[in-house]
Amino acid sequence: MHEVLENLGKIGIVPVIKIDDVEKALPLARALIAGGIPCAEITFRTAQGEEAIRRIAKEVPEILLGAGTVLTVDQADRAIAAGAKFVVSPGLNPKVVAHCIQRGIPITPGCANPSDIEQALEFGLEVVKFFPAEQAGGLEYIKAVSAPYPNLKFMPTGGINADNISRYSAFEKIHACGGSWMAGAELINSNDFEKITVLSREAILSLLGLHVAHIGINARETALDAALLLNSLFGFSIKEGNTSVFAGSIELVKKNAPGTHGHIAIGATSIARAAAYLERRGIFLDYDNVKKDAQGKVTSIYLKEEILGFAVHLVNNSPPV
Repeated sequence: MHEVLENLGKIGIVPVIKIDDVEKALPLARALIAGGIPCAEITFRTAQGEEAIRRIAKEVPEILLGAGTVLTVDQADRAIAAGAKFVVSPGLNPKVVAHCIQRGIPITPGCANPSDIEQALEFGLEVVKFFPAEQAGGLEYIKAVSAPYPNLKFMPTGGINADNISRYSAFEKIHACGGSWMAGAELINSNDFEKITVLSREAILSLLGLHVAHIGINARETALDAALLLNSLFGFSIKEGNTSVFAGSIELVKKNAPGTHGHIAIGATSIARAAAYLERRGIFLDYDNVKKDAQGKVTSIYLKEEILGFAVHLVNNSPPV
């Protein structure tokens, strides 16, 4: 997969931006970064889009910048010349797709049915846009239509918001989600960049779905007795394994394990995205202490530093509804 698309997948959310006043472009880009979303899709829906891309690419190079609503080869060329690193289109225009491939620029065209998808596969594309997502059937439709295409990833856009983004992002075939609620035209035009930063931070956290999955305590030889006590006091169900005993969501560890006192498991819709988010914030992860399943997929990774004597690790675990 193209490096740009890999990086988009690690971020997991693509703000779709309509710029009416090019003077708003730079503070907008900085507000998104401050909120934890270092990428943007600047659409060609207005005449200001091209210049906005040019200014952001020059002044805020740390943002992963793309061009959206690209309908023609000419628009694609102008977007690339301005500094766009990826191109997004609402539908699949074979001429535009072929041109972007020839230029070496990743493009995610809109695909809403199997015929569109198979055209995209003929071009060798690995990620397609699904638009308009909610109106075209939402996550359940993506799950159904994606079944015959196991290696294809989707970027749903249209109707994605803070309330449903974690459901989308938890599905393994969702590469990233596009949305505009965190940086709508009204907020941009009113210079409310602080609000954009707040909404961006809320959006990325909603995407990641971070929550406490369970807490582990290094109980050693008292593990089973402690679990039985918790069961008798609070009715927590007991599940005993070789190395630990669970009493509800509390894990009593029988043997030495990471963490002076124990560990905290942080559930996320995607370990890869959560890890990338933490690394962007300067947090170091222990890649020498990674657990994987039979298919080689990471199921657990620890932070290098303890918190109050507890090791912390990420696990794939969607937040409770």
